[in-house]
Amino acid sequence: MLIRPATAADAEALADLHLDVWDEAYAGLMPAAILLTRRADRAGRVTRWRENLAARTTWVADDPATPGRLLGFSTGGDRRDDDPSLPARELWALYVRAEAYGTGLGRELLVAAVADEPAYLWVLAGNARALRFYEKHGFALDGHTKTEQFGREQRMVRR
Repeated sequence: MLIRPATAADAEALADLHLDVWDEAYAGLMPAAILLTRRADRAGRVTRWRENLAARTTWVADDPATPGRLLGFSTGGDRRDDDPSLPARELWALYVRAEAYGTGLGRELLVAAVADEPAYLWVLAGNARALRFYEKHGFALDGHTKTEQFGREQRMVRR
């Protein structure tokens, strides 16, 4: 699977991917109205992706069977939390389509975003698949939580 840096030309495909993977990953974990509201604002999501791509590196995986379609993405960067005890790297996002679960694509995107370095991330509480994936790759819950508009998130750290 080819993992590459996203370009501005990927904004629409990234918006569609992001909407799809949230539906797949979060159905039943957050109110359906949130997912519907996100989908109703596709044009706004495309605009935000264009802005995000201009500001930071996002890694994408092309679908070899369907040109122009993406199978996953990841973004990592410097720590955004003020806690100096945390690693300097944060995994900001990592998503793959359900059809790519178990293929190793998530691991490739994780490495692209934060390598095998110490890092931390926030995961939606109740997302058992994501928790297992991150635990498999050396992350552990550290007991910190926060509540965002989409639900409660738990922090995971890899030292």
